[in-house]
Amino acid sequence: MEPTERRAVVTGPPRSARRTRRASGHYRPRTEIDEQTTLGHTYVRSLMRSQLRAALAVFAVLVLLVGPLPLVFAAAPDSGRLKWLVLGFCLYAPLILLARWYVRRTERNERDFVRLVEDR
Repeated sequence: MEPTERRAVVTGPPRSARRTRRASGHYRPRTEIDEQTTLGHTYVRSLMRSQLRAALAVFAVLVLLVGPLPLVFAAAPDSGRLKWLVLGFCLYAPLILLARWYVRRTERNERDFVRLVEDR
C-alpha cells in the first residue's frame, strides 16, 4: 500500500471580511483622491500632466504656424492682398482643426481619468 499525500489546508480571511473591505472602497482611487493621500495626489498629477502635454503640443504647432508670419509679411511689404489672404483664409482652417483636436484630446484625458477613478 502506497502512502497517501497529506492534504494542505489553505486559509484566508473570511469571505464576509473580504466583501466588506471591497465594498467600503478603501483601496479605490476615488477614496485616495478624496482623502488627499500620496497615491491620490499621483492620480491627479497624472491627469494634469496629460492635459499639459496636450496644451504644449497645441502651443508648439501654433508657434510654428503663426511664428513665421511676420517674416512672410516682411518679405513682401507691398502685397496687401497676400496679408489678407493669409490672415483671412489660410490661417483659420488650421486654427479650427487645432482647437478641435485639443478639445477632443482633453475630453478623452478626462474620460480616461474618470474611468480610472470609478474602477470601470
